Amino acid sequence: MATQTHERHTALATNPEAPEVGDFPQVTDPYRRELLAHCYRMTGSVHDAEDLVQETYLRAWRAYHGFEGRSSVRTWLYRIATNVCLTALEGRGRRPMPVGLGAPASDATGPVEQNGEIPWLEPVPDAMVDSADPATVVTDRDTIRLAFVAALQHLPARQRAVLILRDVLRWRAAEVAGALETTTASVNSALQRAHATMEKANLSADTVSEPTPEQKEMLDRYVQAFWDKDIGAIVSMLTEDAIWEMPPYTGWYQGAETIGLLIGTQCPGGAHDMRMVPTRANGQPAFGLYMRGPDDAFHPFHLQVLTIGPGGVEHVGAFFGEEVFATFGLPDRLPSDYVPA
Repeated sequence: MATQTHERHTALATNPEAPEVGDFPQVTDPYRRELLAHCYRMTGSVHDAEDLVQETYLRAWRAYHGFEGRSSVRTWLYRIATNVCLTALEGRGRRPMPVGLGAPASDATGPVEQNGEIPWLEPVPDAMVDSADPATVVTDRDTIRLAFVAALQHLPARQRAVLILRDVLRWRAAEVAGALETTTASVNSALQRAHATMEKANLSADTVSEPTPEQKEMLDRYVQAFWDKDIGAIVSMLTEDAIWEMPPYTGWYQGAETIGLLIGTQCPGGAHDMRMVPTRANGQPAFGLYMRGPDDAFHPFHLQVLTIGPGGVEHVGAFFGEEVFATFGLPDRLPSDYVPA
């Protein structure tokens, strides 16, 4: 059914007759999720991506009467979206994670410093960007992974666009040159520089796979360990060189024992004060962590996005802010008697 729908949209897109404005929603709406993923890769922000997709559709609707079908509607929309993103990124700094600030790993017993002025990288819910085609979900998640999107932030905006269009969307160099109104040689040069930057920093899109039964069981133990505030159990599930980051706090922490010390001494909750609600972010397991409040109910604390490897949890991005919970459609509170399903 998805293939038939795609073929129908392609046929409409390549019709030599001027398109009917009334066809616009039918022809363009199927691409909203993937365009949101594209704008998210470009900006590192869910909220910016949503605004830029809206701007893309507004520009496309205004220009639709002149669309001549020289490319597919999908390609046409990506061209518009890419240029909308590039315009929006002019004069803006990148959205880092704390590791990307370049400071050394922090002391777990030192002060925890917050910086709300930095536009931090934001996690994205899988539900907002997952493809409707099950055959492409794994591939799509490869390129939405938190580490990969953070890696893209190391690139200047145009290099970022070239790398995404060439390596993620698999466009030919000539197609990218046309979209960016430049030459094929410039595209190839930009791609080479982008690859060099990514390789120098050892940054890439890791292969995403669904958690194994053993990893799922470990995640259940991970949730229980936070509920019990069992630091030893938490540490046992982290790899030796695991990294913990928590925007908008600028510090980052490396090593299972260091992370355990951080949670044990700096996390305000005690035993049976932390509930976790599962979700998915950036193609990875994630949990909304709620902290028990003075009213005995549980309130949003942070959203953890986990990177799991063969040896355990390799990375945790803990994102603070109630707006993160709202983006993921998570409850704004849990009752005192909440029990995970």
